[in-house]
Amino acid sequence: ASEPMLRDNMELRARAFVPQAKATLYLPANIGDYTDFYSSRDHATNVGIMFRGKDNALMPNWLHLPVGYHGRASSVVVSRTPVRRPMGQVRPNDDKPPIFEASKLLDIELEMAFFVGPGNSLGKPIPIHKAEEHIFGMVMNDWSARDIQKWEYVPLGPFLSKNFATTISPWVVPMEALIPFVLPNPVQDPVCIQGEEMKNPVQICQSNFKYMYWTMKQQLAHHTVTGCNVRPGDLLASGTISGPGSFGSMLELSWRGTKPIALGSGHKRTFLKDGDTVTITGYCQGDGYRVGFG
Repeated sequence: ASEPMLRDNMELRARAFVPQAKATLYLPANIGDYTDFYSSRDHATNVGIMFRGKDNALMPNWLHLPVGYHGRASSVVVSRTPVRRPMGQVRPNDDKPPIFEASKLLDIELEMAFFVGPGNSLGKPIPIHKAEEHIFGMVMNDWSARDIQKWEYVPLGPFLSKNFATTISPWVVPMEALIPFVLPNPVQDPVCIQGEEMKNPVQICQSNFKYMYWTMKQQLAHHTVTGCNVRPGDLLASGTISGPGSFGSMLELSWRGTKPIALGSGHKRTFLKDGDTVTITGYCQGDGYRVGFG
């Protein structure tokens, strides 16, 4: 707006700018390491009930530390990258041996993730009161093959069920832009799904980042408490964002496939089908303005 030549000369603007829809966007950083946490108490409880029963929903350690696992940085991809349905070992019938097939329970997880800014030296943990100095900005999201996960996750946690794709935005929202929203205006995250045969997308869930039990600072401090070093561009994800009355995964929305999700016009889903498109949007709402995540 301060440059009248560029502002008023439409021909010059047409030559100087490329429409975003026509641009090829890439990952915003060279991701060296990727860690995924499990920080929503509601999500952990829901999944625990489905997989282990109500009396053993939360594992004994869950309320004492931010549970997480080391994921694959090599399969972090930018938005609009097609996700291939993974193959793996599953056990659909507990009375029979496992079989090898394409996942039938492909799920999307509504998550947030943050990029590490300045890293730390090996052997020097990041104290929690300095953790925010090492957090650069935030992006989103994750996928899961729930049938592969169910069979493989004991005793060491997810492996092939999570390593095939993690999708993030090409845009990083820096923490400076989010500081005004930390308490009064948390991030809102609606999720829409559009089946291959559907004309219009349908919103299936909406959650809120304020429901997370463990904070980003706690996650980073815990990650480095052993002296583990993190580096600029490392990616740390929140885990699925669920809350009271809000579910951040199709596993929960369909309650492990027992309650189909109505999409209108007779269409239903329990998990994702080939050709489905998932659209995730997030934003912080200010007084007359909005900070968006795409």
